Amino acid sequence: MSLLVGLFDSGLGGLTVLRQVHALYPHSPCLYLGDTARVPYGQRSKEEIRAIASEVVHWLRLQGVGVLVMACNTSNALAFDVAVAEAGVPVVGLIDSLASELTSDHVGVLATPATAASGAYRRSIQACRPSARVLEMGCPAFVPLIEAGDLQAPELRAAAAAYLAPLLEAEVDTIVLGCTHYPLLRALLAELLPPDVQLVDPALAAAQRLGPLLASLGDSPEVDQAVESVRPPLERTRFCVTGPAEAFAGAAAAWLGSRPAVRSVSLQSPTRAY
Repeated sequence: MSLLVGLFDSGLGGLTVLRQVHALYPHSPCLYLGDTARVPYGQRSKEEIRAIASEVVHWLRLQGVGVLVMACNTSNALAFDVAVAEAGVPVVGLIDSLASELTSDHVGVLATPATAASGAYRRSIQACRPSARVLEMGCPAFVPLIEAGDLQAPELRAAAAAYLAPLLEAEVDTIVLGCTHYPLLRALLAELLPPDVQLVDPALAAAQRLGPLLASLGDSPEVDQAVESVRPPLERTRFCVTGPAEAFAGAAAAWLGSRPAVRSVSLQSPTRAY
């Protein structure tokens, strides 16, 4: 029997990680939790984020997940240790997965204010590449504008240009999309960047790390290296949110290609696996 893969984020952004998991392991059942009642995480205090992570991971543990993917950079940056302590199962993080594969010494990171302020990407990257120069840029406007659904909004383009300016001035050659919402901005960012600057999504590195982990736990997921060739197996995924289910389902359709069935849950209430 395949292990249940649990993923969580504050909202829609973690779906970019889920898509990579679907693509590489189409036969693995998944449980996705969007904590939409408290989105965004990125402007909350460290204490709030750690408390939220404990609550979310405890709920996922009760659902019987066999491995946990932190599909949220902010939680990963500030509460990875909390997740590991609470999960009772292996935990895959975005930040260390990306850092172990990065080959550049001139790196920029676009992230939420909380992730950028934590210095988590800089520490992880420099632990693997001590010579690397890492500039982390907090982007408070991105998540609210992305969640609003208009990726062509003039405000979004103006914010992107402003956030990229210091990175370009620092002559970075690689920019990490340090929030799971940000891959939705790849086309916009590419328009604003020189062609020799590479955009890197940590979601792929995390999904690739998941395969050997599942195998070591006795699971044998089928891996398809052609990531974009596999239709996301929505029928094998359960979607739960802490806010309105229908609003999330409608917004998620644009991210997943079809409208998922979504259930609203309360993390504070006693619950059982279903």
